[in-house]
Amino acid sequence: MIPANLGLKRLKWVAVLAPLVFLAGLELVRRTLAPRLFAEWPGYLLLGGIVLLGTLFFAEAIFGVIGQMQNRLAQQNRELLALHEAGVAIVGELALDAVLQRVVDQARELVGARYGALSYLRDEGGIAAFLTSGITPEERARIGSIPEGHGLLGVSLTQGQRLRLADLGRDPRSVGFPPHHPPMRSLLAVPILSQGRVLGNLYLTEKEAAPEFDVDDEETLERFATQAALAIENAHLHRQVHALAVTEERERIAREMHDSLAQVLGFVNTKAQAAQALLGSNQNERAGIQIGQLAEAAREAYADVREGILGLRTSPGQDREFVETLRLYLERWEDQSGVAVDLDVGGPIENPVQLSPLAEVQLLRVVQEALANVRKHARANQVRVQICQSKDWIQVTVEDDGAGFDPDGAARAGFPRFG
Repeated sequence: MIPANLGLKRLKWVAVLAPLVFLAGLELVRRTLAPRLFAEWPGYLLLGGIVLLGTLFFAEAIFGVIGQMQNRLAQQNRELLALHEAGVAIVGELALDAVLQRVVDQARELVGARYGALSYLRDEGGIAAFLTSGITPEERARIGSIPEGHGLLGVSLTQGQRLRLADLGRDPRSVGFPPHHPPMRSLLAVPILSQGRVLGNLYLTEKEAAPEFDVDDEETLERFATQAALAIENAHLHRQVHALAVTEERERIAREMHDSLAQVLGFVNTKAQAAQALLGSNQNERAGIQIGQLAEAAREAYADVREGILGLRTSPGQDREFVETLRLYLERWEDQSGVAVDLDVGGPIENPVQLSPLAEVQLLRVVQEALANVRKHARANQVRVQICQSKDWIQVTVEDDGAGFDPDGAARAGFPRFG
C-alpha cells in the first residue's frame, strides 16, 4: 500500500511512474518466463486480467491515500474552527469557567475521546476548578469533590509533564480514583503552560476509535492547552485591571474628599468656633453672620456629597453603553442641581470608536467633574453636553450659560492661585 503521509508532489510521481514500472515488469515476465503463453488469445486474456487487477489495486491505493489526506485535512479544518471559536470566546471576555468548558468539550469531541477534564490552579496554590466533559451532572456529583492533584493528575499538573498511556491502570502512579469513577484505560494529558509556569492541565481518556491516543492527538491537545492558557492569563489580566481601577477610584475619592469635603469641614469648624466666641462676648449680630456662613458651607458640603454619591452609583456596565450611562447620570444630576441639561449625541456613524471599560469610566468622571464645577462656580441655568465621535476618536464638550471668568485677568492676580 502507498503510505498515507505521502506528499502531493510525490504522489503525482508515484501515479505516473508506478503504472510504467508495473507494465515494464509485466512485459519482462512475459518475455522471460512464458513467451509462448502470451502469444495466443488465452494469454492475451490472462494478460488483460492481470492489467485490470493491477489497475484496480493501484486505483484503490491512490484513492485510499487521497481519502486519508482529505480526512486529515478535514480534521485540521475542524481543529482550526474549534481553536478559532475558543479564541473568539477569550476575546469576548466570557466567564473563565465558560471559556475553559468550551475548550475541553471541543478538544474531547475533536480528538474522539469519551471523557475529558480540565483543571486550573489558584494563584496561592491548589486546584481552583475542575471541569469535566462527557459525563452527566449526576455522574459528576456521585464522584464527589474535586481532586487534589495526586496520582497521574499531579504528574502534568504539578510537574508539567505530558502523559500518553495505553492503559493507565498499569501505571504505578495511577492512584486516588474515588468511588463511582467511570472506568478508563487510555489516557492523554498535557500541562497548561504560560511562560514556563504550570497553570493547570488538560486531559482526555478512553479514545473511542482506537485503543490508544497517538502523536497527532497529543499535538492537537497541546494546541487546545495553549488556548486554555490564554484564557486563564486573560482572566488574570482582567482581575488586575479591575483591581487597578478600584485602587485609582479610591484614590480619586480620597483626593475629592480632601479637596472639597475636608476643606468645607475645616471651614465649618472655624466658623463654629468664631460664632461660639462671638456669642460668648454677646456679639450676637456678628455671630449670626458666622452662623449664616456656616449654614451655607454645610449646604454646599451636602450638595457635594449627594453629587459624589450620584457619581459613584453611575458607572458604565456590560448591560449599558456609555451614552446611555451618561444620559442617565445627566437626568439625575439635573434633578439634584436644578440646572437644565441638554445632551447632543449627533447623528449615527458607521463603526464608531470603541472605548475600553477603563476609558469609559475616565471619560464619565471628566464630565462629572466639569458639571460639578458648573454647579459650584458658574451660576448657570443651562448646560449643553455634546458628544462627537468617529472611528478613531471621541470628543465631549461641556458648555454652560454661566458667568464665566477672564483667564487673562486670573493670571495677572497679585497672589498665587491653585485652582
